[in-house]
Amino acid sequence: MKLSGQQTLPVSQAQAWAALNDTAMLQAALPGCESITPAGDNAFDVLMAVSIGPVKAKFKGRLQLSDLDPPNGYRLSFEGSGGAAGHGKGQADVRLEALSPRETRLGYDVTASVGGKLAQIGSRLIDGAAQKVAEDFFERFRATLQQQQQPAVAAAAPARAERKSRLLRLREWLRRLFG
Repeated sequence: MKLSGQQTLPVSQAQAWAALNDTAMLQAALPGCESITPAGDNAFDVLMAVSIGPVKAKFKGRLQLSDLDPPNGYRLSFEGSGGAAGHGKGQADVRLEALSPRETRLGYDVTASVGGKLAQIGSRLIDGAAQKVAEDFFERFRATLQQQQQPAVAAAAPARAERKSRLLRLREWLRRLFG
């Protein structure tokens, strides 16, 4: 299976990098993810509930980050087993590109393979399920990023209002002074 795509994130490149390395944020955004726990240098154990067609299972897996190039990207290797449901492994190349101070393009290329019962249900069903998981992940991930940005924007609003008020007072004072 191959999956590629691009997403525009409403944050700076540094913020996108930090979010992609925040296990709590990733766990909340990844559909079916029950836990992501550190397991060594740039390695993580993952527990996920997966449902593809008639096959439903809990997968235990390992993620390994490599080729780290902060804040531009990394390679993510993964492998997991769902017992009788089957197993899967693959890798994803993740790239970040600043579009503006508040916008970043995330590009990804994924290659994966599955075995066991999962392989028996057909590549079209697996590809469709993988695409749906990616769409759901990015929808949740983007929503979380936007929520994190709202408090910063809300906090900046009173400061902008105060500056505007000072400018108006200064303008009025200058008008009176110089008539």
